[in-house]
Amino acid sequence: MNLKYLTPLVLACLAPSVQAHEVWIERDGTGPARVYLGEPGEALPLGGDPEFDHLQAPKLIPAAGAAGVRKAGYIEYAVPAGDVRAHDDSVFAPWGPDDKKEGVVYYARAGRSEARAAMPFEIAPVTAHGNGFVLVHDGKPVADAPVTVISPEKWSKSVKTDAQGRFTLPAREKGRYILTASHKNEAGGETSLGKVATLHAVATTTFVVD
Repeated sequence: MNLKYLTPLVLACLAPSVQAHEVWIERDGTGPARVYLGEPGEALPLGGDPEFDHLQAPKLIPAAGAAGVRKAGYIEYAVPAGDVRAHDDSVFAPWGPDDKKEGVVYYARAGRSEARAAMPFEIAPVTAHGNGFVLVHDGKPVADAPVTVISPEKWSKSVKTDAQGRFTLPAREKGRYILTASHKNEAGGETSLGKVATLHAVATTTFVVD
């Protein structure tokens, strides 16, 4: 097993508070962006995920002109047209012994109109509006890494990136797709909640097939 890359389920075993939770963005057309914290492969509980209160102030790219409006299970932002990105390293506090602290940073994207990555860890389309994607970490493609595909009907399929960090999405149904991948950096790093010895990054990309 390659421990450098972890699925959200494996990450869940490392920290009970983190569980299998992820941050993702949903957007319909040019409407507002909705930022969620929860389990994207499951139906959203009535009133939102039990851990939703941990999501307080995700940082949007580009920055939202107005403050987010907190609703049942998501935070809604008025955003310009185009792809929307957000990141947040303050959702869950670092865990573990003081000399082996672990933390998690979430990177979320909605849309596939821009064939580029703009965040440190991102699932980006190879061509605008295409079904080919590349997993990028610090500007470099990530080879042989698992990516989970969640369909509009909530079936899940695991695919692996090739030597160029690419994979093709089996998009057969109309509706919203969610792509998710994880990366484990044992060199650690700084977060807004303090320095950690191991930093987990979780990326999601969502888009709608009409």
